[in-house]
Amino acid sequence: VQLQASGGGLVQAGGSLRLSCVASGSISRFNAMRWYRQAPAKPRELVATISSDGITTYADSVKGRFIVSRDNAKNTVYLQMNSLEPEDTAVYYCYAIGNNGYWGQGTQVTVSS
Repeated sequence: VQLQASGGGLVQAGGSLRLSCVASGSISRFNAMRWYRQAPAKPRELVATISSDGITTYADSVKGRFIVSRDNAKNTVYLQMNSLEPEDTAVYYCYAIGNNGYWGQGTQVTVSS
């Protein structure tokens, strides 16, 4: 299983970005898909989860600003990030939960103040 994350970049505070995570095969086989992030010198943090039936959960720090979604036909999970804050600066990773867990490579998000 390969997961390819993209969509990161540099944005000003208050701006938006949409991250994508494309799987090498069907994402329907996974129980859930997650987005994590890791800021420098901080532990990796769970940001959002979407289950196979579309149930979503979010970290308190991003509730109301981030939206996770999935397109099974495109084998893709998205993370729409709005009202970005400098504290959102991190490398963002997607993760697939199946019989095993699978990590994608990270995509850097930098929010300037």
